[in-house]
Amino acid sequence: MKIFITGGEGQLGSELISQAASHGIDILAPPLAQMDLTQPEQIDRLWNEFRPTAVINAAAYTAVDRAESEPELAFAVNAEGAEWIARRCARENIPLMHISTDYVFDGLKRAPYLEDDPVEPLGVYGRTKAEGETRIRRALKQHLIVRTAWLYSAHGVNFVKTVMRLVGERDELRVVDDQLGCPTCAADLADALLQLTQRLDTGRAIPWGTYHYCGNGVTSWYGLARHVLQTLATRGRISSFRLLPITTAEYPTPARRPPYSVLDCRRIESTFDIRRPPWPQSVEKTVDRLLSTADRLH
Repeated sequence: MKIFITGGEGQLGSELISQAASHGIDILAPPLAQMDLTQPEQIDRLWNEFRPTAVINAAAYTAVDRAESEPELAFAVNAEGAEWIARRCARENIPLMHISTDYVFDGLKRAPYLEDDPVEPLGVYGRTKAEGETRIRRALKQHLIVRTAWLYSAHGVNFVKTVMRLVGERDELRVVDDQLGCPTCAADLADALLQLTQRLDTGRAIPWGTYHYCGNGVTSWYGLARHVLQTLATRGRISSFRLLPITTAEYPTPARRPPYSVLDCRRIESTFDIRRPPWPQSVEKTVDRLLSTADRLH
């Protein structure tokens, strides 16, 4: 199995790269300088040389707030770039796994979102990701669109790393407590995607379509921050820290966030026998990875 991975420098892409060998998968994950979805002609040479048997599109414009002032760039990456990849896969007759987001929903349902629920994005980021989904469905039958949420890892910029950094810089942290979702470890998502990739290689029939994958369990950003701090305390890294819950109204941002973006993941579990670790367990593993890296650097 030869997988072409876009977004190899991101959180998910980094985990896909680190885990691929253990799954027996050959990958090509070019850096952004060689893999800019707004310049698809750059990709042709690499694609032709590697000749992949499947593609994982983990690349995206994910700067949610900045997208409000850069809608054209977000659209070029998340919609037009996704469509170009899907059309190229269609020409080559190979499958595509595409990563999407909980932000395609408005968060007003107050019950876990199913894959077939209507999308009602609140901002530019969500609209461009929803449009990317639509274009992929039109261009390519052999697709798996996997929506995820609240992604974090030991790589890049994310909420868990930010909380750990701020512990060393502040005495108090105020975190939104009225937005609910499912924290998702990029390492867990990468493992699930690579399991799906292996399924593609078996020749078994694949139920193409849209699926949800996120961490098992629901919390708020405040609840996630609290668990990070509790983990640090258990490891003896902090003795005390003041954490205060606040409302979304007290922390205004350029882009509106869905207040409830819990994803129902039963379809991917039952269809592919995918198991999702509880989110607190995965947070603890990620914190330990980050602490281990910090220790080695000192």
